[in-house]
Amino acid sequence: MAPGLAAAVAITVVATWLGHLAPVVGAPVFAIAIGIVVAVLRPPGEAFAPGIAFTSKKVLQGSIIMLGFGLSLSQVIHTGVESLPVLLGSLAIVGVLAWLVGRWLGIRRNANLLIGVGTAICGASAIAATNAVIDADDADVSYAIATIFLFNVIAVLSYPSIGHALGLSQHAFGLWAGTAINDTSSVVAASDIYGHAAVTFAVVVKLTRTLAIVPICVAVAWWWNRHPTPATDASAGTPPQGEVCADQSSRVPLRRIFPVFILVFVAAVVVNSIGIVPDAWHHDLADVATWMITAALAAIGLSTRIGKIRAAGFRPILLGGILWAGVGLGSLGLQAVTGTL
Repeated sequence: MAPGLAAAVAITVVATWLGHLAPVVGAPVFAIAIGIVVAVLRPPGEAFAPGIAFTSKKVLQGSIIMLGFGLSLSQVIHTGVESLPVLLGSLAIVGVLAWLVGRWLGIRRNANLLIGVGTAICGASAIAATNAVIDADDADVSYAIATIFLFNVIAVLSYPSIGHALGLSQHAFGLWAGTAINDTSSVVAASDIYGHAAVTFAVVVKLTRTLAIVPICVAVAWWWNRHPTPATDASAGTPPQGEVCADQSSRVPLRRIFPVFILVFVAAVVVNSIGIVPDAWHHDLADVATWMITAALAAIGLSTRIGKIRAAGFRPILLGGILWAGVGLGSLGLQAVTGTL
């Protein structure tokens, strides 16, 4: 994993320096931007892949756990309960939009489902978990991940500026980011740029939202068991899908769809709540978490493959854009209605 880790660390060092020079932009934005530029100009070879994958996923999860050491259990429970009306409303908005717009655009059922779930819950992680249930074509998975990735980058670059333009408080921005941005990495990055109070709130909201993976995957498995993908599906003019075996979808182990690192995050919160972590450590732990977030964003930038985004075609990108805009506006609307804006 050394080459990929080294590349991510090198970008993190540069991005952190630039972040000190331009704190309004922030190190995470510089990291993902540099990573994308490097990936476009000189895509990393296969030797870099293991380290990049580790940094983009495991280091990111580690940063969330580090943030847990600065939270109390009462904060987490209160935030999770408070965010539920907006979270559930946002999930409903994405579900309805995905069904209506996907049918209107003529997108294949599996691709439509994967893009919808990725937007509603937690990006690539939700896509992977849902794919464990439905066993979609590799092309559908690639299209969905490329689409979600594109709008994750746009969210990181645009949400903090939009939040400042709307005059959102740290609390309101954290709730908005946690309910409206697709991927966990992008939620953490965008809210970290906005402020420390925003990122701690957004992380709890996002992890509460991530837990929806489990019931949704169970529901999808049940529905797929009764409505397997037909042998031919020409709805989007793409090659036919293979039929999904009902027994296969019913035997997907829970560990493949449940984000186990959430349990470690909760353990970190408990450790802090009972006073094991000294208060004097909280600032340093938050700095370490920000550094890890920056490294994860650098790795995500290095993972950019413009060819895959082009290959997805116009319709999946359009669907992803409509869902992304719909959940963003819908979340703001729900916050206004519930008095949390």
